[in-house]
Amino acid sequence: MDFSLPEHLPGLLAEMDQFIDAEIKPLEREHIQYFDHRRENARTDWDNGGIPRREWEDLLGEMRRRADKAGWLRYGLPSQFGGRDGSNIDMAVIREHLAHKGLGLHNDLQDESSIVGNFPQVIMMDRFGTESQKKEWTEALITGERSMAFGLTEPNHGSDATWLETTAVKDGDGWIINGAKRFNTGVHRATHDLVFARTSGEPGQARGISAFLVPCDSPGFTVPYYWWTFNMPTDHGEVELKDVRVPDDAVLGEVDRGLEVGQTFLHENRIRQAASSLGAAQYCIDRAVAYAGERIVFGKPLAVNQAVQWPLVELQTEAQMVRLLVYYAATQLDANHHMEVSDKVSMANYRANRLVCEAADRAMQVLGGIGYSRHEQLEHIYRHHRRYRITEGAEEIQIRRVAQRLFKFGKR
Repeated sequence: MDFSLPEHLPGLLAEMDQFIDAEIKPLEREHIQYFDHRRENARTDWDNGGIPRREWEDLLGEMRRRADKAGWLRYGLPSQFGGRDGSNIDMAVIREHLAHKGLGLHNDLQDESSIVGNFPQVIMMDRFGTESQKKEWTEALITGERSMAFGLTEPNHGSDATWLETTAVKDGDGWIINGAKRFNTGVHRATHDLVFARTSGEPGQARGISAFLVPCDSPGFTVPYYWWTFNMPTDHGEVELKDVRVPDDAVLGEVDRGLEVGQTFLHENRIRQAASSLGAAQYCIDRAVAYAGERIVFGKPLAVNQAVQWPLVELQTEAQMVRLLVYYAATQLDANHHMEVSDKVSMANYRANRLVCEAADRAMQVLGGIGYSRHEQLEHIYRHHRRYRITEGAEEIQIRRVAQRLFKFGKR
């Protein structure tokens, strides 16, 4: 088996680093309050629901504009959208590389903002949108003219999405939607919310759920509050829909088959999320190793103690195993339909997300009080990545997916 990466990647990463040093780092230094120990406070509008401050998001927007101008932002998109046809293995290696560099404007962990964009909504639109929807949405999603929140989770239903209670009833040339959504990520700035609602069938059935592009300014669409979380600022809104009317052309994909749209979003996200977690884990391991070599205790470097060495060796070994798993899952995703390799993606995702939490926690222990402080990046990494053991398919759901394939029960 050939374990070497595609030959174009090392040069690509070097070129990317040059762009970061020339264009992004100077911009970051001008706004350092968003990246040093003040970061959480500087980013959060505490008096407006705890959502991100507009100035912070404007800075992210400027980063994306520079990255797009330089040809990086759309790298993973098909050439028809101005991208470079970047493969899943390309994106996995790039996302790991960027996260390994640590906290910075080049790849902010908090809201998945990166010089190399992740555009699962564009892929969804390409696969499921009508020609009219594609013309209206694709470029607007890339540039930020339009944005789409994701309304699947509900107050009483999360991973059990087939039991969701939001309904959409046919009404002439449109639909009437009633229900509620929870942790509706990005809804604070979204122009539309992708709302999943039952249109036929019985609770528990996958068939009978449809996806609707709902304008956030629709009458009856309200966001009563935002959930304050372990990692702030928050963009996780509670959404209520009361007799919200949308036209027939608001349906994305086929009526009653909306969960196929949702699955595409999740699989596009999970492998890149795993790569980012891997890169952040490697950053934590490297930081702990470097500190242990510099810190003198009882007259000798902290690194000579086996109690320090061995946990970090275990983590480094785990990181290398997860790296091979992530790369393997990415190459399989490039070669097969995403549902055929969903178990491989789930393996990579849950192991990488668990690894980064363990690596950040161990690095904090090695650095002691400094590691626990916000003057290091470790607490920020832990707080951010801890959510991925829950969101977009909890760790237990990922393991269940692997078990379905391993024990040959349930649908493929």
